[in-house]
Amino acid sequence: MVAGEARGLHLVTPEGDAVRPTTQRTREAVFNSLGSLGLIEDMTVLDLFAGSGAMGIEALSRGARSAVFVDTDAEAVQAVQENLAITKLSGDATIRREDWETFVSRTSETFDLAILDPPYTFTDWAKLLESVPARFVVAESGHAVELPPGWIKVRERSYGATVVVIAEVVDLEAL
Repeated sequence: MVAGEARGLHLVTPEGDAVRPTTQRTREAVFNSLGSLGLIEDMTVLDLFAGSGAMGIEALSRGARSAVFVDTDAEAVQAVQENLAITKLSGDATIRREDWETFVSRTSETFDLAILDPPYTFTDWAKLLESVPARFVVAESGHAVELPPGWIKVRERSYGATVVVIAEVVDLEAL
């Protein structure tokens, strides 16, 4: 972990190509940006396409109130469970093993912040952003993310091959 109460702890990552972990440098830059915007402390976080859970756990470590981790891969879910145990942050976390479309169609929760880090081959950003129940998102991709109507870009940065967009929904009625 980069900062907060779990600083310095090393997380496990699932084997194989199913998970593409965010580099520590990128994670640090993203969370420094979120912190400067006041978008971590006491917020509810959705870590969609959670992988190892590093992004959601970083949010918890830095003061998020709670986090929901969603991934379809069994090894990823196992890694999130282990990483929450390592960091002792499982009390504020919920883990769901399902695909993003099922989760967003079934949940009644709304989140302050959603971390969206799908595989780099993912192309359905408009559908995802139109359905994610969050006021702010961190969208991580291998290319520029086109925002649908109703969203505004707050920040955009590139870290090597990774493009990170922080965006805000402007139509709160849609949530």
